[in-house]
Amino acid sequence: MKKIQLYIVSLWLLFFLVAIKEFVLISWHFSVTSENIKYFLATNTISLTAFFLSLLGLFFYMRFAYALKGSTKLPKEIKKIEDQNYEHLAFLTTYIIPFLRVKLEGKDLLVTILLLIIIGAIFVKTNLFYKNPTLALLGYKLYKVDTEKSNGLIFISRQNLKLGDKVHHILLSDNVYFVKL
Repeated sequence: MKKIQLYIVSLWLLFFLVAIKEFVLISWHFSVTSENIKYFLATNTISLTAFFLSLLGLFFYMRFAYALKGSTKLPKEIKKIEDQNYEHLAFLTTYIIPFLRVKLEGKDLLVTILLLIIIGAIFVKTNLFYKNPTLALLGYKLYKVDTEKSNGLIFISRQNLKLGDKVHHILLSDNVYFVKL
């Protein structure tokens, strides 16, 4: 479930941009009636749905950030470290930017939703969900790390990590952790 939530966080930027792109401003003629509200909701269904999904992504992010504050696990010591921050950009340019060019109506909307579900399934199944441009925007960094007991771990941290650091962690999946010093 954490993987799916982090995938939704990774799409927060896309959802937010779609909400703006698809929003239709409506003249209310100085009255708020049930007819005007129904028309507004019908006209802005995609925008409002995308906005809701962006809020859901924000909620999931805040849950992860809160959980990390309460981490009580014994720290892991970094024995080898490699910067992996370029991974964020690959996700952004490969998946998010092309979606903004699609007109979200009819078959294109259906295909876009199916593609996002398929991409999400691939990212979750292949454990690549951590390649997350939203986290990069929020100041998180990616590291490939070896510790005293494990090799090839992926650490996601807001802090700059270096050799010898001891980090507290929350396991997200097999080898992916949110960490803090």
